[in-house]
Amino acid sequence: MANQDYEDQRQQPQELGYDPNFVPDSVKSFVVHLYRHIREKNVYEIHQMYESSFQTLSDRLFKDTPWPSVDAVAHYVDNDHVFCLLYREMWFRHLYARLTPTLRQRIDSWDNYCSLFQVVLHGVVNMQLPNQWLWDMVDEFVYQFQSFCQYRAKMKNKTEQEIALLRQFDQAWNVYGVLNFLQALVEKSAIIQILEQEKEGLEQFTATDGYDYNGGSNVLKVLGYFSMVGLLRVHCLLGDYHTGLKCLLPIDISQQGVYTSVIGSHITTIYHYGFANLMLRRYVEAIREFNKILLYIYKTKQYHQKSPQYEQILKKNEQMYALLAICLSLCPQSRLVDETVNSQLREKYGEKMIRMQRYDDEAFAMYDELFSYACPKFITPSAPSFEEPLVNYNQDAYRLQLKLFLYEAKQQQLLSGVRTFLKVYSTISLAKLASYMEVDEPTLRTILMTYKHKTHAVDSDGKITSNADVDFHIDDDMIHVVQSKPAKRYGDYFLRQIVKLEGVINEMDSIKLE
Repeated sequence: MANQDYEDQRQQPQELGYDPNFVPDSVKSFVVHLYRHIREKNVYEIHQMYESSFQTLSDRLFKDTPWPSVDAVAHYVDNDHVFCLLYREMWFRHLYARLTPTLRQRIDSWDNYCSLFQVVLHGVVNMQLPNQWLWDMVDEFVYQFQSFCQYRAKMKNKTEQEIALLRQFDQAWNVYGVLNFLQALVEKSAIIQILEQEKEGLEQFTATDGYDYNGGSNVLKVLGYFSMVGLLRVHCLLGDYHTGLKCLLPIDISQQGVYTSVIGSHITTIYHYGFANLMLRRYVEAIREFNKILLYIYKTKQYHQKSPQYEQILKKNEQMYALLAICLSLCPQSRLVDETVNSQLREKYGEKMIRMQRYDDEAFAMYDELFSYACPKFITPSAPSFEEPLVNYNQDAYRLQLKLFLYEAKQQQLLSGVRTFLKVYSTISLAKLASYMEVDEPTLRTILMTYKHKTHAVDSDGKITSNADVDFHIDDDMIHVVQSKPAKRYGDYFLRQIVKLEGVINEMDSIKLE
């Protein structure tokens, strides 16, 4: 499958006039130099060519057509098998980004990933590649799997030819195949053991950003590392949040690590980690991590303006603000949020968050809207039914997750009345609170037990942790309330005023006096 004849797929209007065998001089130069730098393990130059030159050439020559075929460039690079696999990986990524891939191209991309990962897992790979490229490989692999599942689930308008291909290549982008490759990369790289040894000072994986300065290769180790993030993402797409978080456990996300060395990896990791915690009712953990990453993006996004990932960074930033708004509406813990993030949040979702505090249809419409905007594109991984009538089922997984989330939000909203009363008192009798809430005492006890249950969650270590901003215990029919008092942070206030003052000074300096 590696050298498929693509003539049957070139009929898309934007590709008319495209000659897969024509190689412009600038592309010849690009592949020859990239090949040389890979052979010389010159990571800096590889990174420059991968991040900058590839994008520049794509924008200039291949805005709405694919790059030249691998067969056309192979003889410029000594027909090197591994380089050709890497080139095709970039070829398909460009195709997915700029055009709409055909079913045959989706299948061929799967074959290429299989060949590439087989070489990494079972061959002798003596390369050093930039972390950005290795992250993009894992990221694109999961994205193309997600894209294929969504494509396959839209059965209504499939042609007979497409259905025949789906039947014939039923193993392409199979969920077990995807999970097996990611898991195999984790296991073969021994990355979990490497990270354990690093804690004991026996390894330098994080200190060197995963690179090998002793003449070895970083490819398997770093692919194994990023595959743990890939597994988290796949399990989130499948709605299996426990397993997803379990796969990420070897990476300590409270610390800087190789995952923070690439902005896309950093954001993807925290987005899926936070979302999984939100769905498991671990709101405090989700709030804490969303706050950290949103503050980081706020401070550093200007440095990524020329990056190809910039639009994706901004989109994920907006989605994580929406998820943070959901978390804080279900678990009002604003003391965990930095002042800068809080002011951005109020600007974006202040009004909606006020409405989400109410127990009515409008509040649920807000939850629905924010969840639908910010959630991952859930997938149904099973093969379709080829029996007539053909139906689309691409929305089924999303509808199920939305239903589960809204059911949880409804239960949480029922408890907002209890929280309001508990905030007012330090002690109150059960009888008095029952009369205020217009229920009898047995019903109140049930509500209070539900409140306890819903404001506590089991963390990844199996310990029960509290999400409550207001907690209580009952002693002899008296409710004793404990409120967590936020520590006042004066530093944020002064830093904001300093930044404002600097802005005023810069404006004054820019004014030219006659």
